[in-house]
Amino acid sequence: MASGLAEGVGTAAPGAVTGAMTGAVTGTAAGTPAPGTGHPVGTIERWLAERVGEYVLRPPEEIDPTAAIAGYGMDSVYNLSLCGDIESEFGLEVDPTLVWEHPTIEAIAAHLRARMAG
Repeated sequence: MASGLAEGVGTAAPGAVTGAMTGAVTGTAAGTPAPGTGHPVGTIERWLAERVGEYVLRPPEEIDPTAAIAGYGMDSVYNLSLCGDIESEFGLEVDPTLVWEHPTIEAIAAHLRARMAG
């Protein structure tokens, strides 16, 4: 390949959730798209836990989706960076107040799903 990328490896389509992220958050089985979003249930939460974990230097498994992410040391700079990450990953414009209005990973994911569902 001219690009130097291994066959089958490349960039994901805009808004696609990448990686092997699974986990049930609602009654829907992991890997099943959440109604109206096209994103498997649990993948948004997993992606958010990975991003928060990167910012606060913790493994994503230590990030409780029901706990306020401010409790992990996420300050305003990290929160704004997370908003930018969300915009890049999901193709949505989000307000910089997102994390204050939806303080947990669970709440942010529900908000994103509602926005994606239209």
